[in-house]
Amino acid sequence: MSNLLRLIGRRLVALPLMILGVTFLVFFVMSFSPADPARLALGESASQEALEAYREANGLNDPLLVRYFNFLVGMFQGDLGTTTGNTPVTDVVRHAFPITLQLTFLGLAIAVVISFVLGVLAALFRDRWLDQVIRVVSIAALATPSFWLAILLIQWLGTIPGGWGVFPALVTRWVPFAEDPGVWANNIVLPAVALAVPVSGSLIRVVRTAMVEELDKDYVRTAIGAGIPKAEVISRNVLRNALITPITVLGLRVGYLMGGAVVIEIIFNIQAMGQLILDGVTRNDVFLVQGVTLTVAIAFIFVNIIVDMLYILVNPRIRSI
Repeated sequence: MSNLLRLIGRRLVALPLMILGVTFLVFFVMSFSPADPARLALGESASQEALEAYREANGLNDPLLVRYFNFLVGMFQGDLGTTTGNTPVTDVVRHAFPITLQLTFLGLAIAVVISFVLGVLAALFRDRWLDQVIRVVSIAALATPSFWLAILLIQWLGTIPGGWGVFPALVTRWVPFAEDPGVWANNIVLPAVALAVPVSGSLIRVVRTAMVEELDKDYVRTAIGAGIPKAEVISRNVLRNALITPITVLGLRVGYLMGGAVVIEIIFNIQAMGQLILDGVTRNDVFLVQGVTLTVAIAFIFVNIIVDMLYILVNPRIRSI
């Protein structure tokens, strides 16, 4: 137990350092933006004196490290600046980020179920026809871009001429799950599937490889030879040991899903983080783009820390180090 707590403590100690690193990187990159925050705030007709007064009042003339420190203090107080429309970035992100999280984790759940079922079946029927079919399916899924699949799903299943008309082609109004689960599911299913399929293609191969390696170990043959039913050996030992590698890969896939969700949201007209980034880039809104990017990056760090902890809990060998 002490080793487990020590390993978890190391991850938690590294957490603020990683957050500081990603905040500085984003702030440093955004400082090279050609957009002038003073001009965006006061308009094109503002005089040079007014622009200079705004820059001085908001610390835009300070050195980079001073501006970064002031930004960091504001961020920890919940202040990420204001958009060009004088709306606090924190308020905008607070409304949009939960929608992106729902889409990301539903896509992740679908990908995990698909990859677990197909990966285990491919390993159990190794080198047979079912394994070959699953291999082709996984390669096809891996080679399918999520944005292209999203367009196909809209054409096949969306409420457009020639489609089956089961799901809305575009989300005209986002409805929270607590308000109406049916409408929520109707809005989110197609985007989540478009996100999940490419990720499941890679995870199927990871699960299959891990299962095959575990099935070939001596303890499996010894247990089956001793008369223990094969199904019991697989369910109680092989599956648990084989899932260690896929769990480590899963953390990286969450980052891919978050990035893909930004594009998918725009395709399906979901008013979330993707639309915010598009609006920010279109309007040269530096603070909005900076706030959205930071939020996604920090969320990715937290998810990977959680995945690391799950890896430690699942793998007993790590706890003994």
